[in-house]
Amino acid sequence: MTNHTELASHRRLPAVVWVLVVARGVNRLGAFTLPFLAVVLTVELGATVAQAGLVLTVFGAATLPSRVFGGWLADRFGRRWTIVFGLVGCAVGQVWIAASGSLWSAVPAVVVLGLAFEIYEPPSQAIIADVTEPAARPAAYGLLGAVMAVAGVVAGLLAAWLGQWDLRWLFVADAVSCLACAVLVAIALPGGVQAAPAAAAVWRDRRLLLVLASGTVFAVLAMVIVFSLPLTLLDRGVPASGIGLILAVSAIAQVAVQPVLRNRRLQALENFQAMTLGYVLLAVGLIANGFSHSLQAFMAAAVVWSLADLILIGRALSIVAELAPEHARGRYLATYGLSWGVATAVAPLLSTQVYKAAGPVALWVGCGLLAVVLAALQPSLRRQVRSHPPHPG
Repeated sequence: MTNHTELASHRRLPAVVWVLVVARGVNRLGAFTLPFLAVVLTVELGATVAQAGLVLTVFGAATLPSRVFGGWLADRFGRRWTIVFGLVGCAVGQVWIAASGSLWSAVPAVVVLGLAFEIYEPPSQAIIADVTEPAARPAAYGLLGAVMAVAGVVAGLLAAWLGQWDLRWLFVADAVSCLACAVLVAIALPGGVQAAPAAAAVWRDRRLLLVLASGTVFAVLAMVIVFSLPLTLLDRGVPASGIGLILAVSAIAQVAVQPVLRNRRLQALENFQAMTLGYVLLAVGLIANGFSHSLQAFMAAAVVWSLADLILIGRALSIVAELAPEHARGRYLATYGLSWGVATAVAPLLSTQVYKAAGPVALWVGCGLLAVVLAALQPSLRRQVRSHPPHPG
């Protein structure tokens, strides 16, 4: 009976969500070029390592306004065409990089790619909010995240295979995947909510700022895993290849635990209650990283923090979508998404300094305790968000 109930719950997700999930999965499969960008710049175009690092930094900086621009476009011109615009922009940047004959030709191409890179995130998240009931949003966001994780692992395998040939063709293949995704979106997705843009009042909504502050701390913890887990594996004598296996286990776990997200008891939890549970699980997974000494132990920890990530990301996006006026969902979700840009800049520096000064156990236990603090703060955050009057947007 439970299996039939879970399957029916999954089927109740609107068809638009499934189209969006498939489209994003296709696009993610093609996104295997970024790890090779530095190689192309140095080997193919003659850049020094320092120059390549500077170009990659420019790319990262360009992605920050990209997300904000995507939210603004989504609210002003509609979700569907904003996604199409972003994907086509990515394709243009990729083909430009592939066709570049010098470093100075590749630099503006990298800037174009960075400016287009995050445009599709806010409108895709807003479409899910547009077409789902509040109770179904965590499962919909969780499904999207799981498919992206699995596609990312497969993309890495494709990159390893295709990388044996001319690296420029990787960028052409990525451009083709972007265009294929754009065609699917243009044909199959609705335009979504479209309204005359209201005054940009997002940054004056205290409720959103409180959720953003909490979400930024979570994003830093998530990025610490990305940057410091490989160091911990090496410190514990686990082969470097183990990180690939752990990422694969994480991706598989995110798909395998989809029925857990649709469990009636978990669905019955109010969003902030579920966030509390998610942070407790995250704390367990992070602390387990600190005391793991074998690949199997790290894999077990990955299952725990992967489940926590699914719960936390899905519920956080649901909270933001609920706070946002219907016509401003793109901007609200884009603003919340800036937390990942901040985390990507902060986490490497912070985690490596703590790792160097105190060692891996102190780093992971400290991160776990920080997750416990976030869990303890959720009831207070809920009261402040719920008691504060809605912002007119």
